[in-house]
Amino acid sequence: MENAETLKTFETGDGRLAYRDEGSGAPLVLLHGGFLDHRMWDSQIPVFARTHRVIAPDARGHGASANATRPFRHTDDVAALLHHLGTGPATLVGLSMGGAIAVDTALEHPRLVRALVVSGVGTSEPDFRDPWTRAANAAYWKALGAGDLDAFADAFARFIYGPQRTAADVDPEVDRRVREMARMTITKHSGGEPDYWVRLTDTWNRAAEIEVPVLAVNGSVDSPDHIRMAERLVRTVPHGRATAVEGTAHYPNMERPDAFNAIVQEFLHSAVGQ
Repeated sequence: MENAETLKTFETGDGRLAYRDEGSGAPLVLLHGGFLDHRMWDSQIPVFARTHRVIAPDARGHGASANATRPFRHTDDVAALLHHLGTGPATLVGLSMGGAIAVDTALEHPRLVRALVVSGVGTSEPDFRDPWTRAANAAYWKALGAGDLDAFADAFARFIYGPQRTAADVDPEVDRRVREMARMTITKHSGGEPDYWVRLTDTWNRAAEIEVPVLAVNGSVDSPDHIRMAERLVRTVPHGRATAVEGTAHYPNMERPDAFNAIVQEFLHSAVGQ
């Protein structure tokens, strides 16, 4: 993890939450995927910090942020951070769980959101239908239940590759980084720990209320479920569109950062005016 000068924290009513805060200008919030942390954005933070104030938190229970000891909502943590920093409305860029949190924030705290970029996700109520996705999800939850971290890492890594590829098709450094972050988050938790995360409901119907521009940036070889849900989201909102980063699966920002960054930069310029 970064040193104390780089990674900052702020107190909440239930422990400290950690975040990066780099650059200046219009706020851009980067929300990481489940089991990962702000480091998945290492190829985005310095690039976007040239033109924006980039805020990259570790979600509660992930990375350097405190575990929950009572019910909470990730969207409220994002809102608390933006209020703490005295900034917003912000463009929220979220991948997988982070994208779901971004959508939740547009629903629950709309005044804090200027635009949304999501990747590999629809809303915080996933609809998994594809056999590959269901099998991958079941494998890592089974490994977690057994307390087998190696089996968990192997099962979770399937999302790096997607259903059409193997580890041999992916940069081993991306594989290593995802596994490292996931292991760090998992080791923060115990097997019998309660799940305090309070989920939103009726998000697919409510998504039609999101008035800000929404861009989905999917990996072209991500699972059919993740691509389908993201495309459903941009069809549901009034101002949505989808694109893809070719040859990437669930982490396009890590596999092909230059392509991902260029897509987001174009969106910020054309749709957000930044």
